[in-house]
Amino acid sequence: QVQLVESGGGLVQAGGSLRLSCAASGIIRSNSINTMGWYRQAPGKQRELVATITRGGSTNYADSVKGRFTISRDNAKNTVYLQMNSLKPEDTAVYNCNAFTFSAQNYWGQGTQVTVSS
Repeated sequence: QVQLVESGGGLVQAGGSLRLSCAASGIIRSNSINTMGWYRQAPGKQRELVATITRGGSTNYADSVKGRFTISRDNAKNTVYLQMNSLKPEDTAVYNCNAFTFSAQNYWGQGTQVTVSS
């Protein structure tokens, strides 16, 4: 059974920083994950893309987080990170990790809450 386990969420004041981590475990081989990413869903809103990163290191960011968030990954550990700086109250959401494999399988983590107070 493939599992994505997120950590690093919490409560922070506006302007602060948090670092999210997501580790994939289970039957995934170290070279089977193509894209890993982070999505978020705020109360009453649809889930939206935050950032993605391919196995080769190509990144994609939502306009709202460009220049503040940085996504990175460790392919050997099947782990993806999201460094979030200059956090704003509108960044408050449940952040979900995603892994998409070369065999077109899609996996989601359980989510971690990020709350930014003003």
